Amino acid sequence: MSTVLTILIIVAMIATVVALVRGIVAFLRTTEQDLKGTGPSASSLKQNKAMQMRILFQAIAILLVVLLLALYSGGS
Repeated sequence: MSTVLTILIIVAMIATVVALVRGIVAFLRTTEQDLKGTGPSASSLKQNKAMQMRILFQAIAILLVVLLLALYSGGS
């Protein structure tokens, strides 16, 4: 069981890094026209979505770590 949790934690951490990089890339692609436009631009919507996914993946990773720690502390 702990091996499965460890693998899931690693997958969640990788997904977090991927979402972070995608958000940074979307941020770097922001143009002056995007900043001067009215309302949210397509670029800012991509940034927001990527950062929301990063937060989701971080939360999953943290919950899995807590579960793994609870599993180990309960066994001793």
